[in-house]
Amino acid sequence: MEAIAETLETRLHEWEPETSQRVRALVAEIIALADDGALDLARSRVVEQEVLDILDASASR
Repeated sequence: MEAIAETLETRLHEWEPETSQRVRALVAEIIALADDGALDLARSRVVEQEVLDILDASASR
């Protein structure tokens, strides 16, 4: 098993249940995107939120 999978398995049991559930959902989403060959086309939600935050900050000036 790869080191990242081992680390993930360990952390899933250490984190709060809500955190583990969210991480499982994100990993499942990444796997589905990779299986569909769409991983390179998907926008990062974090980056998208950062852009929205910048736009909101600019609008309030």
